Amino acid sequence: MNFLLSILSCATCANSFKHAGDNAAGWAIAVMLLLIVPIATSVLFFMIRIARREKAGLDERYLDDYIAPSS
Repeated sequence: MNFLLSILSCATCANSFKHAGDNAAGWAIAVMLLLIVPIATSVLFFMIRIARREKAGLDERYLDDYIAPSS
């Protein structure tokens, strides 16, 4: 009986999407991707840029001389 209710509920939601357009859920996902991908790319770009500048401007005397023990 639970399986039957899940099928009926999906059919009900799918019918309500027709009022907003043919593929409302698909358009919602596309809009979110169009927003998330550029924001995540710009955050990654600036993180890499900051790390490279930090490494380039780092004074040699502040570097750690730690050598990992070999196994």
